Amino acid sequence: MRSSYKKEDVILLLKDITGLVKPQPANERERLIQSGRHYCEMLPIEYVPTEAYMRVYKEVLPIYAKPVAAAAARLAERILQKKGEHTVLVSLARAGIPAGILLKRYLRSYCHADLPHYAISIIRGKGIDHNAMRYLLDRYEPGSLLFVDGWTGKGAILQELRKATAAYSGVSCDLAVLADPANMTSLCGTHEDILIPSSCLNSTVSGLISRTFLRNDIIGQDDFHGAAYYGELEHADLSYAYIAAIEQHFPALAKTTAHRHSTKDTSHTADTGLAEVRQLAKSLSVSDLNLVKPGIGETTRVLLRRVPWKVLIAPHCTCDPSLRHILRLAKERNVPVEAYPLRHYKCCGIIRQLADL
Repeated sequence: MRSSYKKEDVILLLKDITGLVKPQPANERERLIQSGRHYCEMLPIEYVPTEAYMRVYKEVLPIYAKPVAAAAARLAERILQKKGEHTVLVSLARAGIPAGILLKRYLRSYCHADLPHYAISIIRGKGIDHNAMRYLLDRYEPGSLLFVDGWTGKGAILQELRKATAAYSGVSCDLAVLADPANMTSLCGTHEDILIPSSCLNSTVSGLISRTFLRNDIIGQDDFHGAAYYGELEHADLSYAYIAAIEQHFPALAKTTAHRHSTKDTSHTADTGLAEVRQLAKSLSVSDLNLVKPGIGETTRVLLRRVPWKVLIAPHCTCDPSLRHILRLAKERNVPVEAYPLRHYKCCGIIRQLADL
């Protein structure tokens, strides 16, 4: 699979489906999804950010680059401590890829551990790409694989990962993420709902590839899951500018122990993000939990790719600069923003239900 990333940073175990699938607008996709068609059988038309929105992104990137770098450095060292230098990083495409590249680069430059890094597809309700898993297990020991993602929302992909890895003896369902506001994993850089700037954009910060795709008429029995390459967006590609903005903070972090403070293990507590999402859905009379998207990253995705109903913001975060891009997107799309007493998250996006479309 081609991308704008260098092969020394990541190998994408994906089938190139560029030109084989016509992207669809958000309203059309939303009707089909809520009528029962799976989201992985379609590709969205990529949202083209306005100049005003890009100004917000450029403002928040330098502000939140250091916290993200600290989370990446902390996570990288925890990975090395727990899994060792024979670990194989397996990023979950596509949000996990920038996180995996940051981890690989920190480990290579400051921990003297040059770990292999691949990206594979996992799809909610469809599972992991078994052809990609076979490819990896033909080359590496099962216990060496470590899955990587950008953040946790309500833990849906982690649950999918747990089901998928049960079929592979010796493969751990551990998921390493930069931010885990859902309190689902201890292998994280932080449990705070921090702004990871890569969540603000789509393909232009993810190697110019689409989200992953799976449909029988295009993806054969022996194929990897698919993705499209947006070559027409090469002029707007910020994938390596984003990596550089985070990576510039690594040298200072590597020289200090400030970023290495322990991240409290809350992965086995009852007070998880999923429990809060269930309570929230009940209070809003939303029967489908898939329509509730908590956290900065997931709320951004709702505004970029879905048909939003409203955005909820924790009262103490109404002036938080990490939500500027969300407020900008909500304003551009005429989406109501309401205060709501969230515990784990700074914000939450709610998708409009089919009956209202």
